[in-house]
Amino acid sequence: VFARAAAVCEAIEAGPVEWRAVDVAMLPGITAMLAVATRIGAPLGHEFCAISLSDNLKPWDLIELRLLAAAGAGFVIALYNPISKARPWQLGRAFECLTAILPGTTPVVFGRAAGRPDERIEVFLLAEADAEKADMATCIIIGSPETRIIKRGEKPALVYTPRSAAGPRK
Repeated sequence: VFARAAAVCEAIEAGPVEWRAVDVAMLPGITAMLAVATRIGAPLGHEFCAISLSDNLKPWDLIELRLLAAAGAGFVIALYNPISKARPWQLGRAFECLTAILPGTTPVVFGRAAGRPDERIEVFLLAEADAEKADMATCIIIGSPETRIIKRGEKPALVYTPRSAAGPRK
């Protein structure tokens, strides 16, 4: 997700016609959001989406629109590229947008370097989420209104989103 395969495809499409004959291999891997999710429970147990907060290739207004639409539709949201030296304000602004739609009690998972020796996984409530806890190695999972935290005493909490959704049934 948000890796280099799309950039390679864009270059092939825009480049000389000969580039279309180049052999290209895309290999499956574990995305940051899946790595973070497996470390904390099952926050992606129902519908979810991934949104990059980088406005290098798209306007910030479009990012805000997507954040609001995803939160309003009840999706769990994985945030990629949450903060950088060039754009230190965007994650805080994203939290402001989401707080306008989601309850302050919505679980937010900060997963830094998931699966690596310097891994750090922390869970906060949306009302308490602090953008300064993130860097470019952090993937943030923002729960839906259905997402729950199970406290387990001495053991790490579990965060999960039930497979069923509230609302009318057919």
